[in-house]
Amino acid sequence: MSRSYQHVSYLWDEHKAEELKGDEVALLVYRSNLLGADLRLTNYGGGNTSCKVAAKDPLTGQSVEVMWVKGSGGDLGTMRRDGLAALYVDRLRSLENVYRGVDHEDEMVALFNHCIYDLASRAPSIDTPLHAFLPFRHIDHLHPDAAIAIAASKDGKRITKELFGGTIGWVDWQRPGFDLGLKLRSCLKENPGIKGIMLGSHGLFTWGETAYDCYVNTLDVIEKCAQFIQQKSAEKSLVFGGAQITALPHEARVSQASSLMPILRGLCSGTARMIGHFSDDERVLEFVNSKDLNRLAPTGTSCPDHFLRTKIKPMVLSLKAAEPLTDASVIRVKLEPAFKAYREMYRDYYERCKHKDSPAMRDSNPVVILYPGVGMFTFAKDKQTARIASEFYINAINVMRGAEAISSYTALPEQEAFNIEYWLLEEAKLQRLPKPRPLAGRIALVTGSAGGIGKAIAMKFAEQGACIVLNDNDRDRLNNASEQFNSKFGKDAFISCLLDVTNQSDINNAEGAACLAFGGIDIVVNNAGISISKSMTDHTEKDWDLLYDILVKGQFLVSQAGIQVMRKQQMGGDIINIVSKNALVSGPNNAGYGSAKAAQLHLTRLNAAELGPDKIRVNAINPDAVIADSKIWAGAWAEGRAKAYGVKVEDLPAFYASRTLLNEIILPEDIANACFALVGGLLNKSTGNVVNVDGGIAAAFVR
Repeated sequence: MSRSYQHVSYLWDEHKAEELKGDEVALLVYRSNLLGADLRLTNYGGGNTSCKVAAKDPLTGQSVEVMWVKGSGGDLGTMRRDGLAALYVDRLRSLENVYRGVDHEDEMVALFNHCIYDLASRAPSIDTPLHAFLPFRHIDHLHPDAAIAIAASKDGKRITKELFGGTIGWVDWQRPGFDLGLKLRSCLKENPGIKGIMLGSHGLFTWGETAYDCYVNTLDVIEKCAQFIQQKSAEKSLVFGGAQITALPHEARVSQASSLMPILRGLCSGTARMIGHFSDDERVLEFVNSKDLNRLAPTGTSCPDHFLRTKIKPMVLSLKAAEPLTDASVIRVKLEPAFKAYREMYRDYYERCKHKDSPAMRDSNPVVILYPGVGMFTFAKDKQTARIASEFYINAINVMRGAEAISSYTALPEQEAFNIEYWLLEEAKLQRLPKPRPLAGRIALVTGSAGGIGKAIAMKFAEQGACIVLNDNDRDRLNNASEQFNSKFGKDAFISCLLDVTNQSDINNAEGAACLAFGGIDIVVNNAGISISKSMTDHTEKDWDLLYDILVKGQFLVSQAGIQVMRKQQMGGDIINIVSKNALVSGPNNAGYGSAKAAQLHLTRLNAAELGPDKIRVNAINPDAVIADSKIWAGAWAEGRAKAYGVKVEDLPAFYASRTLLNEIILPEDIANACFALVGGLLNKSTGNVVNVDGGIAAAFVR
């Protein structure tokens, strides 16, 4: 049956649901995915869903009630069956017999393991008892902006009662846990027949006898909340007190953001390298440009899920929207006091609120940075986390907007916020996270990275955690590479752009794209190349200029742009130049290419000598005869080299291998491994080096 909603998406497919009929767990996963697909209903990783089914006890053979519920750390939108925990309902409820009260909440989580039915279960989350003590077969617990706007308003309890005529219950704010599950049960007992419960400052519980009934009930309640807020918003003449400033035009906002991000990133990366995200979403602009910004932003967020992602409060920049950003050192001096003040504020907050067993203070830098007239920056350990923090703060803006329209916004009390942020269970979850990969928090621009050596390097860096600026001057080749990267690493791991290394405009665009997407550049690999093999007399001036433009001028221009960004960040960096054995070895029919490679190699030495004080390390890798997946070998170069050595083109790989000391064919992955060795953390005090990856050619030994 088709249903119409204005503020939520009805995605239920009757044919799909019919295919799953009879498998309540499959329907639970299906419903969860639909709910998670609409960010107006819940955030990434937030909320949880459950169903209760009859199952055969493997030990007794008796029929028992089993609850399947989203496990710890999952995401509704992408969850599969293995993201669920399955527990005996009677055992969960019997834990009430050993519950020692709110001061002993954390010990209950370990006891959930004694209630596991399916041994392949995901670890149960802290929200498990919230579902266990409600008798309904299907339950949704979500964090919809519209519901939280009511839950986080000063008059939320009254508004909920009046809006729903008593059909939605209310439970005051309390940290999730066993006691909150008992309070939900009490609320239901005191209000029989209700179809949901609003949690103060937190979210919404709804339920139904079937997966579909639950889904529709959830949408109906959220839609009603949203309609109410829309009506009240229309009655108010001004949102957030009206505009205090006017946003810059979009292109100007993007220009300001890409110029500023490397400076912000450097200031935010005192503890670890951060990756950035920028948003100039219209909801962000409405908030950051408003008269109420300085009143509301310092209050922080309400929903625990929002708070955990965005910190105690955002930083608001005092820069003018159109402030000239050409002199990074001047801007940094302007911003440093604000960052110092934020860190001091965060330390004071920690000291005021900490308990004797609180985890050590974490990074005191801001996650969310608001720039009136321009937009919002978020910084985190990786791109996905930074992007999601942005999404969460937009949710928080929606909540503040709605709450202000119907009443007035109230945030979590400071101590409650701290208790969530430094909850020992959250700390344990953080400690269980995998160790960061060697290039986590690093941003790499590898020229010519749509194929051959460049793609192998970009792949290697992405596998090791880096964000990649994928580029090439061949659109089709770049599109193919982008599809590969998206399939293997996902959209947050890379961006792609056309780049001709001889074109200053292209270089500026690639640099700006890197800064806007990720916050800056840490690694530049000058890999783009071309090969022309002709005798001295056959070489033309056009050949010569082309070789020097791409190999030497291209390396110079791309490095120059990268250095400017690295200096803005003040975090050092790496430049790797993919040169060639030919930079050191004299050979026939190679005057233009070999001399250009020699220039590349010496430019490496010159840059290493100059950039040491900036902690920018410059090294070179000298490959030889890397034939696989290379455009260089697809044309006249291979023919020229074969002719020079008196062999057939198809025999070149074997010929090149035979003349090496190791008798090895060199592959793009070998060059990628050498690049990783230089930037992976073990050679951080090495610069000005030449690493030969050629199978061993004595004539190419540096010394």
